[in-house]
Amino acid sequence: MEQALTKDEVKALLKQGTDSLDTSQLKALVSSGIQKLNGDEVLHFLIIVSVVLISSRLLGEIFRKFKQPVVVGEILAGIIIGPSLIGTYFPEFFINTFMAQPRAFGAFDGLANVGVILLMFVAGMEVDIQQIRKQGKQASIISLSGIAFPFALGFATIWFFHDYVLSTPNENKLVASMFFGTALSITALAVIVKVLFDLRMIRTRVGGLVLTAAMVDDFLGWILFSIILQMMHSSHSEGTPYSVLIVLGFAVFMVTIGRWIIDKILEYTAKFLSPPGGIITVGICLCFLGAVFTEYLGIRGVFGAFLIGLAVGDSKHFSETTQHVLQQFIINIIAPLFFASVGLRVNFVTNFDWQVVLIILSIACIAKIVGAGVGSRLSGLTKNESMAIAFGMNARGSQEIVLGMIALQAGIIDEKVFVALVVMTMVTIVAAGPLMRYYMERHLKTQPAA
Repeated sequence: MEQALTKDEVKALLKQGTDSLDTSQLKALVSSGIQKLNGDEVLHFLIIVSVVLISSRLLGEIFRKFKQPVVVGEILAGIIIGPSLIGTYFPEFFINTFMAQPRAFGAFDGLANVGVILLMFVAGMEVDIQQIRKQGKQASIISLSGIAFPFALGFATIWFFHDYVLSTPNENKLVASMFFGTALSITALAVIVKVLFDLRMIRTRVGGLVLTAAMVDDFLGWILFSIILQMMHSSHSEGTPYSVLIVLGFAVFMVTIGRWIIDKILEYTAKFLSPPGGIITVGICLCFLGAVFTEYLGIRGVFGAFLIGLAVGDSKHFSETTQHVLQQFIINIIAPLFFASVGLRVNFVTNFDWQVVLIILSIACIAKIVGAGVGSRLSGLTKNESMAIAFGMNARGSQEIVLGMIALQAGIIDEKVFVALVVMTMVTIVAAGPLMRYYMERHLKTQPAA
């Protein structure tokens, strides 16, 4: 087997030109640039994908039968087959399945990361800019109030009690405080859509307000988190204002000129390429280009994918039927790989700290319910309507998991806080539907005409 070359050796050979290299040098150059998975690694990669996909979809469908969000079952599947349960009680099976070929698991990790980029792409499609404009005033009050309270309380918790909650270095306190506030502020748009459909409230006034406020939450939350990522990657504090301007500039560009450019690209695509394959291909290519661009800027690729999804979903040339086809594939095949991989990365048993879980769950629920409830009352809704909206806005979901995973990999938070964020997400998802139903039934009893 040829010895792989160092980066400097590869550069030196490339400067010579390939025509001047002998056979052994060419082989070394190729082996340094391209290292394919061998037969055993491909086999283990396929086993990992099969085990994760089957278990996550099976448990997801069981949760669907009990009228619970599928994402909870998918995360739970990863916890079961991961180091928390199978890895603890059947370690040999776990190691032989997931750890025997590290490069095979690395390939699966790459596929899971592609899944989360595509998931944020379709999440961006759910944001209806026209609806935000129509219900802008009321929804903005609800959304801004629902963001401000959790952000302030989350920020203050880490700022004043950093060493009690986190074990990460104290010099990251500002970034950790901002992350914590942001992670507790965002409402899960995809989850709330599912809850509203289940409750048959999607076309009601309350349902429309919850949906629109959640869209505003999503958009502002991703901007906040992208700013945090820029701050984290800035080597000097004076670079932070410039980073913030880059993020805001790109976001403004994508919802204005960028949206028009993408609409024109899709218009030509619809004319010259066969539907729906052609326009889906172009949409996904745009998604990856957006992810590449924001990753290059120092922001995570998921933010670029989200903004591209917002622009693509707003185009009349990307039809609802086409969106549905793409969403079904991503939500049912690709996204479960990511959510199940959450349970494969962290041991939820050894890293479960009930005090940290209780702190995060309490702060998240109290701050969001109070914030969204106050905003609803200020926008002119009744007490019961306001409570229904507050518990709807309290539902967290994929965004918190994505943000938590990025923060864990970046060293902003530790495993205990990540586990607590996942637990908080699952609890708020499960509670949203029943509590919204309860308060809407109370509202209908007191005001039957509604």
